[in-house]
Amino acid sequence: MAAWSPSSWRPKVQHQMAEWEDKELASKVLTKLGKLPPLVQYKEADRLKKLLAEAGRGERFIIQGGDCAERFMDCEQDRLEAQLKLILQMGMIVQQVTGKPTVKICRIAGQYGKPRSKPTETVE
Repeated sequence: MAAWSPSSWRPKVQHQMAEWEDKELASKVLTKLGKLPPLVQYKEADRLKKLLAEAGRGERFIIQGGDCAERFMDCEQDRLEAQLKLILQMGMIVQQVTGKPTVKICRIAGQYGKPRSKPTETVE
């Protein structure tokens, strides 16, 4: 397997990619974002892979929830905390009932990068 890098995805087949009219501005924004620290540390991603492998072997249960396409205006601290608490509670209940540990995954900001199935979207 080839080594990972921030641009290692580029040669792969790309479906439903966002297309920006102002390519120069998009390039500037991507360059700026590329200089910021990651949202998720690589150790967290490695740990998640390990936990998912355990779930695949039947050693854990996966509890996953969250919005598919929330709006920017809905990203408020209280709402996100309530969502996270719900996932944690569900995980504790499943763990208590089954006796197996859980992997809790909360989807937040799932559709911010682009619309779901078209290159652009108009919201009235």
